[in-house]
Amino acid sequence: MATDRPHRAAVAVAAVWQGSAMPAAPPALELAWDQVVGWRLRRHHLDERAPSGDLLAVVAEIAGLHAQIMSSAELTLWARVEGLDRGAVRDALWRDRSLVKTWAMRGTLHLLPAAEFPLWQAALSTRRGWQRAGWQRGFGVTPEQLQSMLHAITRALDGKVLSREELAVEVSRITGSPELGDKLRHSWGSPLKPAASLGLLCFGPGDGQLVRFTRPDQWLPAWHGDQDPEAALLETARRYLRACGVVTREDYARWWGMLAPEGGRVLKRLGDEVVPVKVGGSAAWVLAADAEEVAEASPAPSVRLLPAFDQYVVAATTGRRAGSPPSCSPAAACSAPGARTSRAAASRSPSSPSPSSPPPSAAGPSTKPNASPPGPPPPSTSPGPTAQPRPTAALDPPARPSDPGCGYSRAAEILAG
Repeated sequence: MATDRPHRAAVAVAAVWQGSAMPAAPPALELAWDQVVGWRLRRHHLDERAPSGDLLAVVAEIAGLHAQIMSSAELTLWARVEGLDRGAVRDALWRDRSLVKTWAMRGTLHLLPAAEFPLWQAALSTRRGWQRAGWQRGFGVTPEQLQSMLHAITRALDGKVLSREELAVEVSRITGSPELGDKLRHSWGSPLKPAASLGLLCFGPGDGQLVRFTRPDQWLPAWHGDQDPEAALLETARRYLRACGVVTREDYARWWGMLAPEGGRVLKRLGDEVVPVKVGGSAAWVLAADAEEVAEASPAPSVRLLPAFDQYVVAATTGRRAGSPPSCSPAAACSAPGARTSRAAASRSPSSPSPSSPPPSAAGPSTKPNASPPGPPPPSTSPGPTAQPRPTAALDPPARPSDPGCGYSRAAEILAG
């Protein structure tokens, strides 16, 4: 019986013909881990330190400094900036106000350039975890109480720099609720993080062993809180990609503090600014503007000891997961098994400073957010010298089957060779 539907065989032939005649999508760029890591080391100034005057530029280029432990933030910069003065970070924070300390990516403490803080704060304001019922139940506040608390924090810090206890007292007084004041006295500062994300609060200079808080619109010399949050989110994603190069959506989501599908949607919104690549058979993304440079990169012949929480270690982890054995105890940034460097340059560490670039001192005896920022402690309560954080690693390239070990043992082999 006649039918106007085409025969299945004809459909199949047409599909084959059309498939062969239509241009195929370009294949993903194939990269090797040596190229990815060599590029990343150079972008992080771990192949060669930046000049001493580039402190703020380096902080911007690596998308901030993780500062849960202040001495770790100082050492992260010391690994990248030549001749960094011991008090440089402290002065930038509290004297020059060119760096600002706040809760940022993943809800953890970071140091960010003050000139770029409005951008980062606008992007962070898109993270509204406190609006979830689970967050509110966990901290025992209603949406109305949270709004009351945020309003009270803004009023309490007007023209003032207050400790957590002083802020809690003022919030209790303004709201008439001792219960709301008590919320600010515990839980690693979590109830204060919504205020930080909304640009109502940042860290101010400490008072002895107590951290203090203030308002960024009054503390920072060039504050302008008028950035579009969604545009700012995309720009901070670009900053992350510029710092890390080849990443997966999981890398980005983990760094920012969101679910992987959400991270994928943000990267997708960048459109043709990002291109797909494959590294060791795994799919990833890179900024189109950086793709050619990454493809032409070579291993950086350097070994550099890094502190705990170094941005190189925490920002992009796919490479280390891909090949590092579970027993690895990494300690150095190393781009290639054949890397060579002088003992003086490679083994420079907090316990063995060089005359030209002494490491900053450990800053504060506590890892908690209410520990004092760096600075001279009160004469009568000086805690004395504290241990530097144990170096951890940026051994980002996957260990090859022929490479015997990694981490401390691998770094020792390279240095001994």
